Amino acid sequence: MNSQAPVAARKVLGEDSPTIKTRRSVAGNDVAVLSAIYEEDVNIANWHRELPEPLRCSVEHLLDLAPAFGMSLMTTPAKAYEGVSEALPKNYEGTLAEDIAEIVDMFCFLFDLKRAGLRLTALNEAMCPRFHVDKVPCRLVTTYSGRATEWLSQEGVDRTKLGMGYLGLPDSDLGLYKSADDIRTMRSGDIALLKGEAWIGNENGGLVHRSPNLTGGARRLLLTLDFGG
Repeated sequence: MNSQAPVAARKVLGEDSPTIKTRRSVAGNDVAVLSAIYEEDVNIANWHRELPEPLRCSVEHLLDLAPAFGMSLMTTPAKAYEGVSEALPKNYEGTLAEDIAEIVDMFCFLFDLKRAGLRLTALNEAMCPRFHVDKVPCRLVTTYSGRATEWLSQEGVDRTKLGMGYLGLPDSDLGLYKSADDIRTMRSGDIALLKGEAWIGNENGGLVHRSPNLTGGARRLLLTLDFGG
Protein backbone atom coordinates (compact mmCIF):
# COMPACT_ATOMS: atom_id res chain seq x y z
CA MET A 1 0.00 0.00 0.00
CA ASN A 2 1.26 3.49 -0.87
CA SER A 3 2.45 5.05 2.39
CA GLN A 4 1.44 8.47 1.07
CA ALA A 5 -2.16 7.41 0.37
CA PRO A 6 -3.58 8.30 3.83
CA VAL A 7 -2.00 11.75 3.62
CA ALA A 8 -3.32 12.30 0.11
CA ALA A 9 -6.76 11.08 1.14
CA ARG A 10 -6.91 13.53 4.03
CA LYS A 11 -6.01 16.40 1.71
CA VAL A 12 -8.68 15.40 -0.82
CA LEU A 13 -11.29 15.10 1.94
CA GLY A 14 -10.28 18.46 3.37
CA GLU A 15 -8.94 17.11 6.65
CA ASP A 16 -5.77 18.47 8.23
CA SER A 17 -6.88 21.89 6.98
CA PRO A 18 -4.53 24.78 7.78
CA THR A 19 -5.69 27.52 10.10
CA ILE A 20 -7.36 30.16 7.95
CA LYS A 21 -5.93 33.64 8.42
CA THR A 22 -7.41 36.92 7.31
CA ARG A 23 -5.25 38.50 4.63
CA ARG A 24 -5.83 41.44 2.31
CA SER A 25 -4.20 43.23 -0.58
CA VAL A 26 -3.15 46.87 -0.74
CA ALA A 27 -2.52 48.77 -3.98
CA GLY A 28 -1.94 52.36 -5.00
CA ASN A 29 -0.26 54.76 -7.39
CA ASP A 30 2.39 55.94 -4.92
CA VAL A 31 5.54 54.05 -3.98
CA ALA A 32 4.69 54.54 -0.30
CA VAL A 33 2.04 51.83 -0.63
CA LEU A 34 4.79 49.20 -0.49
CA SER A 35 5.38 49.86 3.21
CA ALA A 36 1.94 48.35 3.88
CA ILE A 37 3.55 44.91 3.56
CA TYR A 38 4.59 45.31 7.21
CA GLU A 39 0.94 45.20 8.28
CA GLU A 40 0.20 41.74 9.65
CA ASP A 41 -2.94 41.14 7.59
CA VAL A 42 -1.44 42.29 4.25
CA ASN A 43 0.11 39.64 2.00
CA ILE A 44 0.54 41.72 -1.17
CA ALA A 45 1.40 45.39 -1.58
CA ASN A 46 1.26 46.56 -5.18
CA TRP A 47 2.56 49.85 -6.54
CA HIS A 48 0.81 50.62 -9.84
CA ARG A 49 3.77 52.10 -11.69
CA GLU A 50 3.63 53.41 -15.24
CA LEU A 51 6.82 52.72 -17.17
CA PRO A 52 8.16 55.79 -18.97
CA GLU A 53 8.29 55.37 -22.74
CA PRO A 54 12.13 55.40 -22.96
CA LEU A 55 12.29 52.54 -20.46
CA ARG A 56 9.55 50.63 -22.26
CA CYS A 57 11.46 50.93 -25.54
CA SER A 58 14.67 49.95 -23.77
CA VAL A 59 13.05 46.74 -22.52
CA GLU A 60 11.73 45.80 -25.96
CA HIS A 61 15.20 46.45 -27.39
CA LEU A 62 16.69 43.97 -24.92
CA LEU A 63 14.10 41.32 -25.79
CA ASP A 64 14.86 41.79 -29.48
CA LEU A 65 18.60 41.47 -28.88
CA ALA A 66 18.47 38.54 -26.46
CA PRO A 67 15.11 36.71 -26.45
CA ALA A 68 16.51 34.04 -24.09
CA PHE A 69 18.27 36.48 -21.75
CA GLY A 70 18.71 35.52 -18.13
CA MET A 71 20.89 36.64 -15.25
CA SER A 72 21.08 36.24 -11.49
CA LEU A 73 23.36 37.78 -8.91
CA MET A 74 23.66 38.69 -5.26
CA THR A 75 24.22 42.41 -5.06
CA THR A 76 24.35 45.44 -2.81
CA PRO A 77 22.54 48.64 -3.76
CA ALA A 78 25.88 50.30 -4.50
CA LYS A 79 26.92 47.58 -6.96
CA ALA A 80 23.57 46.80 -8.58
CA TYR A 81 23.97 49.14 -11.56
CA GLU A 82 27.44 47.83 -12.37
CA GLY A 83 26.41 44.20 -11.94
CA VAL A 84 23.36 44.46 -14.17
CA SER A 85 25.18 46.53 -16.80
CA GLU A 86 27.93 43.94 -17.09
CA ALA A 87 25.41 41.13 -17.54
CA LEU A 88 23.42 42.86 -20.28
CA PRO A 89 24.39 42.28 -23.94
CA LYS A 90 27.40 44.34 -25.01
CA ASN A 91 25.47 45.99 -27.85
CA TYR A 92 22.52 46.90 -25.62
CA GLU A 93 21.92 50.59 -25.03
CA GLY A 94 19.16 51.53 -22.65
CA THR A 95 18.08 52.60 -19.19
CA LEU A 96 17.13 49.23 -17.69
CA ALA A 97 20.19 48.94 -15.44
CA GLU A 98 19.47 52.33 -13.88
CA ASP A 99 15.88 51.40 -13.15
CA ILE A 100 16.80 48.05 -11.62
CA ALA A 101 19.45 49.68 -9.44
CA GLU A 102 16.83 52.09 -8.08
CA ILE A 103 14.49 49.19 -7.28
CA VAL A 104 17.28 47.28 -5.51
CA ASP A 105 18.07 50.36 -3.43
CA MET A 106 14.40 50.79 -2.50
CA PHE A 107 13.98 47.09 -1.62
CA CYS A 108 17.06 46.98 0.59
CA PHE A 109 16.11 50.22 2.33
CA LEU A 110 12.57 49.03 3.04
CA PHE A 111 13.72 45.78 4.64
CA ASP A 112 17.05 47.00 6.08
CA LEU A 113 19.05 44.60 3.91
CA LYS A 114 22.68 44.85 2.89
CA ARG A 115 22.20 42.63 -0.16
CA ALA A 116 19.46 41.34 -2.43
CA GLY A 117 19.23 38.28 -4.64
CA LEU A 118 18.37 39.52 -8.14
CA ARG A 119 16.99 37.58 -11.10
CA LEU A 120 16.14 39.07 -14.49
CA THR A 121 14.67 36.61 -16.98
CA ALA A 122 13.22 36.77 -20.48
CA LEU A 123 10.44 34.21 -20.87
CA ASN A 124 8.32 32.76 -23.65
CA GLU A 125 6.52 30.26 -21.42
CA ALA A 126 5.22 30.17 -17.86
CA MET A 127 8.08 29.78 -15.37
CA CYS A 128 5.82 28.64 -12.49
CA PRO A 129 2.52 27.65 -14.16
CA ARG A 130 0.76 26.28 -11.06
CA PHE A 131 -0.58 28.31 -8.16
CA HIS A 132 1.80 28.12 -5.20
CA VAL A 133 3.21 30.02 -2.24
CA ASP A 134 6.84 31.03 -1.81
CA LYS A 135 8.84 29.69 1.13
CA VAL A 136 10.56 33.06 1.60
CA PRO A 137 9.84 36.06 3.85
CA CYS A 138 8.97 38.39 0.99
CA ARG A 139 9.68 38.66 -2.73
CA LEU A 140 9.57 41.68 -5.02
CA VAL A 141 8.11 40.98 -8.44
CA THR A 142 7.84 43.26 -11.44
CA THR A 143 7.09 42.47 -15.07
CA TYR A 144 8.76 44.92 -17.44
CA SER A 145 7.06 43.55 -20.55
CA GLY A 146 4.29 41.07 -21.28
CA ARG A 147 1.65 39.47 -19.13
CA ALA A 148 2.20 39.86 -15.40
CA THR A 149 1.85 37.63 -12.34
CA GLU A 150 -1.54 36.14 -11.45
CA TRP A 151 -2.71 35.70 -7.85
CA LEU A 152 -5.61 34.67 -5.64
CA SER A 153 -7.06 36.57 -2.71
CA GLN A 154 -7.12 34.86 0.67
CA GLU A 155 -10.89 34.43 0.58
CA GLY A 156 -10.76 33.12 -3.00
CA VAL A 157 -8.45 30.15 -2.43
CA ASP A 158 -8.83 26.72 -0.81
CA ARG A 159 -5.36 26.16 0.62
CA THR A 160 -6.00 22.47 1.24
CA LYS A 161 -5.75 22.02 -2.54
CA LEU A 162 -2.30 23.61 -2.88
CA GLY A 163 0.43 21.25 -4.03
CA MET A 164 -2.00 18.68 -5.44
CA GLY A 165 -0.72 18.88 -9.01
CA TYR A 166 0.46 15.28 -8.63
CA LEU A 167 -3.15 14.24 -9.21
CA GLY A 168 -2.67 15.23 -12.84
CA LEU A 169 -5.41 17.83 -12.87
CA PRO A 170 -5.09 21.51 -13.78
CA ASP A 171 -5.57 24.05 -10.99
CA SER A 172 -9.00 24.91 -12.40
CA ASP A 173 -10.24 21.34 -11.79
CA LEU A 174 -8.80 20.89 -8.29
CA GLY A 175 -11.20 23.21 -6.51
CA LEU A 176 -8.32 25.50 -5.60
CA TYR A 177 -10.50 28.45 -6.63
CA LYS A 178 -14.18 28.66 -7.58
CA SER A 179 -14.03 30.36 -10.96
CA ALA A 180 -11.72 32.20 -13.33
CA ASP A 181 -13.16 35.43 -11.93
CA ASP A 182 -11.22 34.73 -8.72
CA ILE A 183 -7.88 35.10 -10.54
CA ARG A 184 -6.39 38.56 -10.22
CA THR A 185 -3.66 39.87 -12.49
CA MET A 186 -0.94 42.44 -11.93
CA ARG A 187 -0.15 44.92 -14.67
CA SER A 188 3.04 45.24 -16.63
CA GLY A 189 5.11 47.85 -14.79
CA ASP A 190 3.60 47.14 -11.37
CA ILE A 191 6.06 46.60 -8.53
CA ALA A 192 4.59 44.19 -5.99
CA LEU A 193 5.78 42.76 -2.70
CA LEU A 194 4.53 39.21 -2.18
CA LYS A 195 4.61 38.06 1.42
CA GLY A 196 5.73 34.44 1.73
CA GLU A 197 5.30 31.62 4.20
CA ALA A 198 8.65 32.35 5.89
CA TRP A 199 7.57 35.81 7.06
CA ILE A 200 7.28 35.54 10.85
CA GLY A 201 3.67 34.81 11.78
CA ASN A 202 2.55 34.29 8.18
CA GLU A 203 2.37 30.51 7.96
CA ASN A 204 -0.67 29.60 5.81
CA GLY A 205 -0.92 33.27 4.86
CA GLY A 206 1.58 33.52 2.00
CA LEU A 207 0.24 34.95 -1.26
CA VAL A 208 -0.95 32.26 -3.67
CA HIS A 209 0.25 33.14 -7.16
CA ARG A 210 1.52 31.79 -10.48
CA SER A 211 3.17 32.80 -13.73
CA PRO A 212 0.84 33.75 -16.59
CA ASN A 213 0.37 31.45 -19.56
CA LEU A 214 2.29 32.71 -22.61
CA THR A 215 1.10 31.64 -26.05
CA GLY A 216 1.36 32.71 -29.68
CA GLY A 217 4.90 34.01 -29.44
CA ALA A 218 4.18 36.20 -26.41
CA ARG A 219 7.21 37.19 -24.37
CA ARG A 220 7.84 38.52 -20.90
CA LEU A 221 10.68 40.17 -18.98
CA LEU A 222 10.51 39.45 -15.25
CA LEU A 223 12.55 40.88 -12.37
CA THR A 224 12.47 39.33 -8.89
CA LEU A 225 14.31 40.37 -5.73
CA ASP A 226 14.78 38.26 -2.60
CA PHE A 227 16.32 38.86 0.81
CA GLY A 228 20.09 38.49 0.67
CA GLY A 229 20.98 39.32 4.25
